[in-house]
Amino acid sequence: MINGNTDGVKNFILNKLESIYDMQFQKSEILTEELAKLLKEATLEIEREISVGIDRKGKVISVAVGDSSTVEVPLIDTREGRLSGVRVIHTHPNGNPRLSALDISALLKLKLDCIVAIGVDKETELIYDIGFCDVENSILVEDEVKDLSTEQIVEYNFLEKLKYIEDIFTGNRVEEDNSERAILVSTEDEESLAELKELTKACEVTPIHEVLQKRNKVDSAFFIGKGKVEEIAYLRQSLRANVVIFDEELSGSQVRNLEGAIGAKVIDRTTLILEIFARRARSKESKIQVELSQLKYRLSRIGGLGTMLSRMGGGIGSKGPGEKKLEIDKRKIRETIYDLNKELEKIKNVRATQRENRNKDNLSKISIVGYTNAGKSTLRNALCDYSPTKSAVVKEKVFEADMLFATLDITTRAMSLPDNRLAAVTDTVGFISKLPHDLVEAFKSTLEEVVYADLLLHVVDSSSDTAVKQIEVVEEVLGELGAGDKPTILVLNKIDKATEEQINTIKEKYSNHTIIEISARERLNFDGLLTKCTEILPYKLKTFKVLVPYSDSAAVAYLHRNALVESEEYEAEGTVLVVQGDAEVYNKSAQYIIECPNI
Repeated sequence: MINGNTDGVKNFILNKLESIYDMQFQKSEILTEELAKLLKEATLEIEREISVGIDRKGKVISVAVGDSSTVEVPLIDTREGRLSGVRVIHTHPNGNPRLSALDISALLKLKLDCIVAIGVDKETELIYDIGFCDVENSILVEDEVKDLSTEQIVEYNFLEKLKYIEDIFTGNRVEEDNSERAILVSTEDEESLAELKELTKACEVTPIHEVLQKRNKVDSAFFIGKGKVEEIAYLRQSLRANVVIFDEELSGSQVRNLEGAIGAKVIDRTTLILEIFARRARSKESKIQVELSQLKYRLSRIGGLGTMLSRMGGGIGSKGPGEKKLEIDKRKIRETIYDLNKELEKIKNVRATQRENRNKDNLSKISIVGYTNAGKSTLRNALCDYSPTKSAVVKEKVFEADMLFATLDITTRAMSLPDNRLAAVTDTVGFISKLPHDLVEAFKSTLEEVVYADLLLHVVDSSSDTAVKQIEVVEEVLGELGAGDKPTILVLNKIDKATEEQINTIKEKYSNHTIIEISARERLNFDGLLTKCTEILPYKLKTFKVLVPYSDSAAVAYLHRNALVESEEYEAEGTVLVVQGDAEVYNKSAQYIIECPNI
């Protein structure tokens, strides 16, 4: 029985593959020339991977057909402290024999005796790579033997290698290493690499090596030069890295080419940022926004086998059985995107209602914006503690930590300004250079808080050597959102860590901005910041004095509920109050007003 994806495979090929079950193999040989020849012919005919599983007795236990890049391996019973007793031989139709990330994963997870990848190409002889299990510091790792000819692999001393491995297994307590270790690749500069390193750590991946290659022109196949790809492949093997992270957005074909050449999982900056957002999202809204971004990103990269999976094209030869896997996948994603957009629209309406209520309350709206890890959440928490409202209810603080994208969920809290006005302070998602466009689009409903704000506090990590660049990134995103002309205070945070030179550089560059120097962690110069906010925010309330007779106690209660009462005295004629209120409060209290200084 031939397992896997046999759709469209001609009967004579299936019969040829069935004949593999009748082959006999010596215990000491990995494969035979006869098997290699048959696998080459079948692979060239169907252009798909073919896999053969053989046990220690030399009996074939499985033959499977996959697609152009993957094939299933047989079900294997794995036990602790020993190899599975099965070797897997499979073909790579792209001609590259290098073990892929999936090959290595299967080798280690299933504890195979070995896994063999055969590079099949019409023009060249067969080339083989063998992967064996090995142990390093009690950790299960792979050991690769590369670029063997048919003659070399047929004569390879398989049993001696197996005995060596099993002796190691017997004398050691072997553990699987599930951690991710990354090689970072950038084509920009050291600063960009440093930021990629922080993003990697935020995703709980350990960066173990950095590669920088400055190029004037991007390679369409590999993004970087082919020589550099080979260098990374050797680094990946020597450093035991299992993921390679690029500091740019890669196309689907570039990812496939790189994974094939390097033999490890390859992800780009966009995927990394989306992964961080997916891990940090807590509220329903942020989870929907992240899922929406991931689906849009994935939709543009669905490739598969192209015409082999698709039968919906026009022209001669396109008449087929109808919708195939490629169209089904795309349709499902589009349907999910549509549903998520409807959910976001409902949440957007709720947010608009909340914003309208704040407008009725005449609350001044302050939004805290800035580069990721600039200290926005720390500042918001500290401000609301430093200047709470009189009737403040203790609410949970926003999560704050020294990491990129610590906060994704937007929250709004009230605080009191020096002139007794109330202000609604909103914490927002941090920005970053090369922020994925789909992510900005998905979070637009959240970022609308910035558009409707009366004042923006642009928080800057003044201790960062890239502070100026970070300011430019934030201002660019604010411009995209239509909030570039909002009244803004440039808040230079972390002055307790920054040098005088760093602070002066920012102040000279942005001398036309309103600048305040603070430390959110140490609560330095909060009075100066609050005073400046009070000066800039438009004053929406009227201050007036009323004399309410004792017979109308309901009016006094109304003022306490709907206005800011600055003072309250009891005289013979009634209660004298100095209050701040909006036009509605002013009009309802008009009959009792005895003094109105700011009218």
